[in-house]
Amino acid sequence: MRKLSTLAVTCLFLAIPFFTHAIPVQAADDSAPLPFTAGTAKAVITPDEPLTLVMGGKPSGKDHDIYARVLVLNDGRQRLVIVTYDLNCLDVATPILRKRCRDELGIDAAHLILLATHNHAAPIQIVPENFEYGRTLADQIFGLIETAMAGEQGPAQVSVSSGPGHFVQSVGHAPTDYEIQLLKVTVDDKPVALLFNHPTHPLQSSQTRIDVGHPGYAVDDVEKAFPGALAMYADACGGNQFPDRGVIMFGTKEQVRALGGELAAAVLKIARGKMRDVTGEIQSKLEVISLPLADPIPLDEAQKLAEGVPMNIGYVPYPHPDRGTNWIRALMKHYDENIPFPKRTTDWVCTDDAFLVREYETPREFPCKYEEVIVARIGPMAFVAMQGEVCAPIGMRIKDQLRRVGLPMMVFAYMGEHNLYIPTRELVRLDAYQAKVIRTQYASPVGWAPEVEDEMVRGVLKLVRSMFEDVPATKTLGLDEMR
Repeated sequence: MRKLSTLAVTCLFLAIPFFTHAIPVQAADDSAPLPFTAGTAKAVITPDEPLTLVMGGKPSGKDHDIYARVLVLNDGRQRLVIVTYDLNCLDVATPILRKRCRDELGIDAAHLILLATHNHAAPIQIVPENFEYGRTLADQIFGLIETAMAGEQGPAQVSVSSGPGHFVQSVGHAPTDYEIQLLKVTVDDKPVALLFNHPTHPLQSSQTRIDVGHPGYAVDDVEKAFPGALAMYADACGGNQFPDRGVIMFGTKEQVRALGGELAAAVLKIARGKMRDVTGEIQSKLEVISLPLADPIPLDEAQKLAEGVPMNIGYVPYPHPDRGTNWIRALMKHYDENIPFPKRTTDWVCTDDAFLVREYETPREFPCKYEEVIVARIGPMAFVAMQGEVCAPIGMRIKDQLRRVGLPMMVFAYMGEHNLYIPTRELVRLDAYQAKVIRTQYASPVGWAPEVEDEMVRGVLKLVRSMFEDVPATKTLGLDEMR
């Protein structure tokens, strides 16, 4: 496995001489404003050995290394750690990082935001043979966080803005979200970090070669435009959105690089334009939103589905060809053994190999339960990070409500463990791919209730409202979001 080295790490050594990172910084006078500081780091996380990729095969080569990147923001009392990685999801490393960051660095899970680029040309984290890679990733990323913290400098300024990226399309009878959001961190008016998002699947040029997709090439272009700055990309709510070229999310190398260039150009236009200063106190909360599940299909229909399905093999992990029938085995087990069917997502935990089960064989301190949401506050800004593959209309509804009450914001999905789709009401009605995944990939014996979209929006807005109690307009958030 590739080890973290000083040559692999690029960090802005923005250091405070007396800084110690084992405990949160405390002010002598809690009422006095403190200098806002920032630190960054990045490293290659490409494995040396051939591991199963997201699309199920082994790599035939490499077109671009994959990276992890870290931005640490420090208001003098609290830190917010934002990590991005060129992976489809982080999975195995998530609970390890949460425990180590809390125990060794004084950073709790709510202040550790782990965000994927949603890259499909990288190792997948739910294959048991890749679990060791996940544990190694935890060590590498933890080292990057330490490096970024040791390199903090200030005073830093944080600003946000947004603009259009009209090169995506949607499915599922839904409007298209074109918005690119950008957070820029500067020290002495010089950019040191630029974090941007876009609600889309990445465009990839191969199913068998390690690469970064079009967002990774956009990151390269942004870093070339701002030498010495760290560019970071993480996916927004794009579960039902795709690039406007290629076939679904695959195109030629030329198409991938051209789209990366278009995304970078849009980001640079935002970065060089007027942005809103949001530098200020950091606060953050992590909550689990319990989402509704549908009733099971009737027994006679279940029995028909089970015909010809191997019923004695248990749950088989990806990329086993019978993975898509795990849910039928779960369904019949519930009927045969009179096991109560789950009603809410919080009735389950998710295993490392992406099975929804009632409990772990070995309990763990940070269980994966849907739907985890982190809302961080940076001054007047709401930074929303949602677990799973959240579909665009959900993100749009959340952003529309936050704009209505005047909050600057960034809204991300693909946070933490496992990319379970969070579908819209319409996708559930159509029983589209995004609605089926909870069964066919996560072994749930039941699907989504139509209310999942509304309850997701309402849950996020209630969490935002709890973070902005001093902003009177936010008291209306979430009150009228249920149909």
